[in-house]
Amino acid sequence: MKFPDSPIDLLSQLIRIPSVNPDSAAGQGATGEADCAARVGELLGMLGAEVTFEEVLPGRPNVIGRFPGDETQPGILFAPHLDTVSVAGMTIDPFSGEVSGGRIHGRGASDTKGTMAAMLWALHEMRDDLSALPVRVAFVGLMGEEAGQPGSIHFARHHAEEFSFAIVGEPTSLEVVHAHKSCLWHRLSTQGVSCHGSTPERGENAIRKLLPVLDALLLHLEETLPRFADSVLGCPTVNLGTLNGGSSPNIVPSACEAFLDIRETPRLYEAGGSARLIHDFLKDRGWSDLVAVESPGHCRPLLTDPANDGVQRLLSIGSRLTTAPWYCDAGHLAEGGIPSVACGPGSIAQAHTKDEFLAIVDLESGCDFYRRFLETYRS
Repeated sequence: MKFPDSPIDLLSQLIRIPSVNPDSAAGQGATGEADCAARVGELLGMLGAEVTFEEVLPGRPNVIGRFPGDETQPGILFAPHLDTVSVAGMTIDPFSGEVSGGRIHGRGASDTKGTMAAMLWALHEMRDDLSALPVRVAFVGLMGEEAGQPGSIHFARHHAEEFSFAIVGEPTSLEVVHAHKSCLWHRLSTQGVSCHGSTPERGENAIRKLLPVLDALLLHLEETLPRFADSVLGCPTVNLGTLNGGSSPNIVPSACEAFLDIRETPRLYEAGGSARLIHDFLKDRGWSDLVAVESPGHCRPLLTDPANDGVQRLLSIGSRLTTAPWYCDAGHLAEGGIPSVACGPGSIAQAHTKDEFLAIVDLESGCDFYRRFLETYRS
């Protein structure tokens, strides 16, 4: 099997491999990242990398390619993610990789197989020069970014000491995202007693227990979060994302749950985070025993020093510094000890859309950009 003939062909091939994250597409038959990881591993091997697979969750590996180089030199890392979000509701064939109208179409074209293809193509163009650079170059295809980021957590835990800088692949219009808020989900739940809907006095309605708590809590958070505004990232935010309860109109619901999505600034994180705000509020109102709260996972907000050598090299080839309202693997890599940024071709506006695509001109610009970044180490 040979290396693809062009970056367009490379991206089309990657899109045609389904890698929907099963944690973000429950009940949809999502197969996960294994097949995509296997193909990326083949491509890295063709480029001369030593390839390893690290299974983070059953059947869901990170794929790592380390290129020959001086082991005493600092390491730089290209780090796109392998998984995509659900294909539900798409109006195009999500896995066609069709090329038309100056665009490559399909799930992941923008987020983030486009950045992956551009990184791999740049490594392809530089394959004969990588071992002579005064850095050790590596690539990791991370699993699980679209739900919880277990791939980047695992990678940082085991390999942070190898790297001095990482470029995470996300569609940023080739701008350098050096800061973003963290993301934390809080599950609030109540329990009731089920009975026939014609005699509701015999039961306890779990939905009615949770609703007044949510109303009061959201008002409290919206009033409190601005106190933790950050000069770089602005205010923390809260979103009531889901509210589920009950099974039928004629049954008193015995359970109800809601998920809050809170994006934290460094000031909020350092003050104990949104979980502390929620628990303190429930305790003050006497609701701690009424409402159960789970807050799975956590990460520091990303705030990489613009003076970092890797950042300065990206800026030297025409990029500019920016921030983002979204969250990505860069946060976990940075928390683990790898100074990281997100930077890649294409627009975040096309990510997760019903007709996702990446413009060919953007893909080609990304290939050129990543190659020129590597070339900065020649001087």
